[in-house]
Amino acid sequence: MNKNVTALPKTSMPKTSMPKTSVPKTARGAATRARIVDAATQLVRARGAANTTIDAVIEASEASKSQVYHYFADKDELVLAVIQRQAECVLGTHEGLLRKLNSLAGLRRWRDAVVELTDQTNCAGGCPLGSLAAELSETPRTRAALAASFACWAGYFEAAFARMQSRAGRTPSGDLKELSEAMLASLQGGLLLAQTLRSTRPLELALDMAIDHVAARLGL
Repeated sequence: MNKNVTALPKTSMPKTSMPKTSVPKTARGAATRARIVDAATQLVRARGAANTTIDAVIEASEASKSQVYHYFADKDELVLAVIQRQAECVLGTHEGLLRKLNSLAGLRRWRDAVVELTDQTNCAGGCPLGSLAAELSETPRTRAALAASFACWAGYFEAAFARMQSRAGRTPSGDLKELSEAMLASLQGGLLLAQTLRSTRPLELALDMAIDHVAARLGL
């Protein structure tokens, strides 16, 4: 999780739909498209999607209008690319923290890392995916892209909980999906309150209670 974001399994990273004509055919084209998405991501993060215009993205990316519309049919397509970019950043970080996690001690280290990263930003900004979800979940295509990203994130927890049970000599139980969704909900709620109160305390409490619940449900 970088300071602007809190990653997806590399084998199942959700992809937003793009017109076939938008796929860059050269390295230069790929770099131009990436520059446009980077600029749009920064603007959406700072202003929100509703207040980010194509003209602002053109200015920030130093791309031409024709280049933007070559890679993105409209603003909706560009916003989908922003969701994908934030998902790659956020979920990539958490994948690194959770990929080999197989114990309560490891889960607590993940908790400490999340709290530390949040404290480094003075609790500002919240979760990039959570912020996008708050603004874009009422539009079908963006909601679907965000839902896929959150499902992938929860999948990291589900896999980690299964490894924790296996390490303890237990057969993974059937409620791990629900448990992983509860953990993700605790994380998102904690990040939102931390952002609002400018204190990591709500995040610490939410994650501590969630970890205690995991320990009890998994019998660890």
